[in-house]
Amino acid sequence: MELHIEEVEHNVLIVAVDGGLDGTTAPQLTQGLEKMLSAGMNQIILDFSKVSFISSLGIGTLITLHRRMKKRGGDVKLASLQGVVWEVLRTARLDSLLEIYPDVNRARLAFRPPDLSGG
Repeated sequence: MELHIEEVEHNVLIVAVDGGLDGTTAPQLTQGLEKMLSAGMNQIILDFSKVSFISSLGIGTLITLHRRMKKRGGDVKLASLQGVVWEVLRTARLDSLLEIYPDVNRARLAFRPPDLSGG
C-alpha cells in the first residue's frame, strides 16, 4: 500500500490510498497519517479510488482513526470507495458511522464551513 499526499487546501489534507487495507498495510496507514496529524492536520480526506480490498483489521483501523480524529477536534472523510470495499463497509453498516462520499470533490465540500450570510 502507498499513501500519496494529493494536496492540502484550506487545512484539508487529501491523501490517496493505493492498494489494499489489511493486517499488513493498516499499520502503514496509521503511521503515515500519524505523521500528518502530528504536523497539525486535523481534516483529512482519504481517497479510496485505488483501494481494491479491505479486511476486518482495515475496518478497525478506519474506526480507530475516526475516533482519534474526533477526540482531536478533527474529522476524516472517505471518498471514491469502489466495488467490494464499498460493499464491505456498507454491509458492516459503517456508512452510518464514517462519512463516505462518492468523490473527493464532494468530501472537500463537506469540510467547508456553512454559509452564515443567509444569501
